[in-house]
Amino acid sequence: MTQTQARTRTFSWDDPQINAAALGQLSGLELIRAMISGEFPPPPVMRLLDMERMEAEEGRVVVEMRAQEFHYNPLGGVHGGVIATLLDTAAACAVHTTLPARTGYTSLDLTTKFLRPASVASGLLRCEGTVISRGRRTALAQAQLTDEAGRLLAHATSTCLIFEV
Repeated sequence: MTQTQARTRTFSWDDPQINAAALGQLSGLELIRAMISGEFPPPPVMRLLDMERMEAEEGRVVVEMRAQEFHYNPLGGVHGGVIATLLDTAAACAVHTTLPARTGYTSLDLTTKFLRPASVASGLLRCEGTVISRGRRTALAQAQLTDEAGRLLAHATSTCLIFEV
């Protein structure tokens, strides 16, 4: 049995109820832009995975994250669950940017296709989510994950349920 050198990581997060309370006052785009500007904290999952940057406009969100060792699965690549989380974040947040105040959403499904592996060598991962169609009760969005060289790593589609809060 070989010995490994243990690594540690710590992170902190803000109370997620801060953002939830703003749902009644701000549109989805306003809330996401307030998180981007630092007026509101990012959600805990963004700090957990160390997502670095986000940009948003109506119907479109980009999330960036550098592939790191702590994202790895036992095979030495970024875990599929981490990739799916990036895809879900970009697609669902794209839907969020189209919603008025006092409106929430939740993911109904996420269909993911993994095209090539990601690793530390992939560098900065960029995930772009766009809304394909939005109705009164549901929205369909897609997301594409690329590596720093612009190669497509994964693609997903997501359906979100829209509701009043």
